Amino acid sequence: MSQNRLRLVLAFLAVYLIWGSTYLGIRFAIETLPPFLMAGTRFVTAGSVLYWWARRKGAAAPSRVNWMTAGVVGTLLLIGGNGGVVWAETRVASGLAALLIATEPFWIVLLDWLRPGGRRPGLAVAAGLLFGFIGVGLLVSPFDLIGGGRVDALGAAAVVLASLSWAIGSLYTARGAKLPTSPTLATGMEMLIGGALFFPLSAATGEWATFSLAAVSLKSALALLYLTVFGAIVAFTAYVYLLKNTTPARASTYAYVNPVIAVVLGWAFGGEAITGRVALAAGAIIAAVVVITRHQAGGPVSAPPLPARAAGTPARPAAATSRRSAF
Repeated sequence: MSQNRLRLVLAFLAVYLIWGSTYLGIRFAIETLPPFLMAGTRFVTAGSVLYWWARRKGAAAPSRVNWMTAGVVGTLLLIGGNGGVVWAETRVASGLAALLIATEPFWIVLLDWLRPGGRRPGLAVAAGLLFGFIGVGLLVSPFDLIGGGRVDALGAAAVVLASLSWAIGSLYTARGAKLPTSPTLATGMEMLIGGALFFPLSAATGEWATFSLAAVSLKSALALLYLTVFGAIVAFTAYVYLLKNTTPARASTYAYVNPVIAVVLGWAFGGEAITGRVALAAGAIIAAVVVITRHQAGGPVSAPPLPARAAGTPARPAAATSRRSAF
């Protein structure tokens, strides 16, 4: 195997396995860490590293407009997107959260269609949307279907809203948001601003009043370290490498591989059951994501944004849209 091919394989494995595992990592981290305080610590740390690295590699200093735009994107993707996920995982299984976040391409298609002069989805994409939302309905139904038990409605709704917020942020970045040309610099800025906003949110929700450093378990501390170093830095770097060295369609395959990995890891290491309901819903949602991403070539979901549990911010590829988001 050539060195370039080996690097591609390792980059794909990083994006597939690391981002697929971050849902379970979040669940372990928030066992003894407050959700918003954990997320803020993670992203401010990772954002500082990425910002420093980009500037060290020669990225130009961002303008005031760049910072303002990064603030909007960081709020949509991190506070709305990742924040919804970390809070929801106090109420729902990590695998379920991963499957619901996988619906983000559905929202992008719908929002892009509804905007003035928007792009109407073709028959295949419309069928994918219908099939996908049937899967979502099956997954979040309040009834005990196929022996799957009831799902916490508030937690499920939070993940759906997180996916919608991520889609809005993704479309905003894809439509010419004024961000730095360096994807690493832009990502660092968005993590810094979005991560910093988690701290007042944490205070407002009473997390600081009840937080005790002595109560943090080693498991949660290691999970936070993993999410910061691997989920938000290593896997993001691997994804940027893929965007530069393979096609957007191939890079986008994480969108339907990650949920499968998340469900399996939740079952294997988190004690989360794979019921008949989860299996059927997962099949419907993942099939829909495959159809939509494969039939939207050249559109805003030709290479879907990165998952809201992972890096947490957008990345700009060398081609296709002017801005493609990364989580």
